[in-house]
Amino acid sequence: MMNKLIMALAAAFFAVSCGVQANPDDVKKELAKKFPDLKVERVTKTTYGGLYEVFTGTEIFYADQKASFVITGDLIDTGTRANVSQSRLSKLTAIKFDELPLQNAIKFVRGDGSRRMAIFEDPLCGFCKKFEADIATLNNVTAYVFLYPILAQDSHVKSKNIWCAKDRGTAWQDWMLRNTPPAAAAEDCKTPLEENVALGQRLRVNGTPVTFFEDGERLTGALPLERFEEKLKSADRPDPPAAAPAKK
Repeated sequence: MMNKLIMALAAAFFAVSCGVQANPDDVKKELAKKFPDLKVERVTKTTYGGLYEVFTGTEIFYADQKASFVITGDLIDTGTRANVSQSRLSKLTAIKFDELPLQNAIKFVRGDGSRRMAIFEDPLCGFCKKFEADIATLNNVTAYVFLYPILAQDSHVKSKNIWCAKDRGTAWQDWMLRNTPPAAAAEDCKTPLEENVALGQRLRVNGTPVTFFEDGERLTGALPLERFEEKLKSADRPDPPAAAPAKK
């Protein structure tokens, strides 16, 4: 596998060094010929071995200028050890945080609440339960939990019961952290669950948990707590410039 990858990259580099050029539209057309069912949103020339980045809306892969080969998996910059693919995917799938309907989420504030994040979670998701136990130790955060019942019918039932509880935050944590099920909701209790599912689908949230940060970027899965702390720091908004003193 590694030998094939090296040969493919060498061929792409040789083509570029010989002056053979293409543009992203040409690559997109070639991909359409060879993969007619593939939805390609964007093709971008990279600085790595003449490769082209292909973005499908949910994932990234790479192709040469004639789409004669494709490479799947993460692209790692050996100089910086950075995961180029993950960084690019985070930026390409970023959202506008302030446009989220935060009134449809359960709000938790810890410490001064200065660092905001929005999390899509299914109450039947085992990874989400582990994730909740981890993030409960974070300080100075405001977390907006969007109930996102996509795993089973009982996901919807439990989500409704939690949303309709007298204290939604307590009902959520009782279930996720202590496995105490919420009381049954009144039949006529209104919830934003359908709106949340529609929102998640628009944002291409295909599993849980998915966390969005203030810079609009996302992290998928119950990743180590250190990774979330790192992302929270990098997503902090810069302090606004001090107002100029009024002229007398």
